[in-house]
Amino acid sequence: MEDARTYDIDGVTVPRLFYGTAWKEDATERLVTLALDQGFRGFDTANQRKHYFEAGTGSALAKAVKAGRVRREDLFLQTKFTFRRGQDHRLPYDEDAPAATQVAQSFDKSLEHLQTDYVDGLVLHGPWTGERLHPVDWQVWRAMEAIHKQGRVRLLGVSNFNLEQVRLLCARAAVKPRFVQNRCYASRAWDRDIRAFCATEGIRYQGFSLLTANRALVGHAGFKDLAARHGKTPAQTVFRFALDVGMIALTGTRDAAHMAQDLDIFDFALTPEEIAAVETVATLR
Repeated sequence: MEDARTYDIDGVTVPRLFYGTAWKEDATERLVTLALDQGFRGFDTANQRKHYFEAGTGSALAKAVKAGRVRREDLFLQTKFTFRRGQDHRLPYDEDAPAATQVAQSFDKSLEHLQTDYVDGLVLHGPWTGERLHPVDWQVWRAMEAIHKQGRVRLLGVSNFNLEQVRLLCARAAVKPRFVQNRCYASRAWDRDIRAFCATEGIRYQGFSLLTANRALVGHAGFKDLAARHGKTPAQTVFRFALDVGMIALTGTRDAAHMAQDLDIFDFALTPEEIAAVETVATLR
């Protein structure tokens, strides 16, 4: 059921704001519990021990479900398959196995880590190369499609893909991606071209590093004035802008007060003129 805080994507309720669990290490379980208590219901992780502690996310959520604090069906849990070059020595699959086998092994480990029998979103965590699509990308995507067909994942997506790669994938995928998750820079027009293509294909763009990649904007005097006019912080205004242009926004704050603030963005909206000003930062005074 879609409302101001969620999207309905292929019958799946998807929060418009996710809690990102990267770089939390041993604090992951505590911080995911804190985020859940503040009201987050969408959680982004990856089976990539180099940057994520997936099992910590799973432990926090499983304990909350067992205690009756939340229902599993009210959570949106997203994980990723990561190629070897994005991993360290703690691999979630056999390094010498075919790509499709690695996907299956990684996904089974994710279910184990997350203590669930399905995930809501499975994302290819970056392409094999930076250019176009490699045959290995297609082997991985077909393996992800097979998991989707089995009903063990509800929606598929990609991360760190450029526009050409997203176009190529959409043209040949049997199960089209429903998400593109990229680091989102104001200085690069907030990934406008990819967002526009996503809008034509029924894909939701997920923006991460919205604050850390845009420190100059957050500190911009004109942007601070814009936030103040709405009675919000610059960080809240960045996230509201992201929602207003159709993104799913990710936040990774470790602070309970900031978590609450990040969620407190559904009582206002930017005007079309304000959105245009933020999209072209130089017009802010």
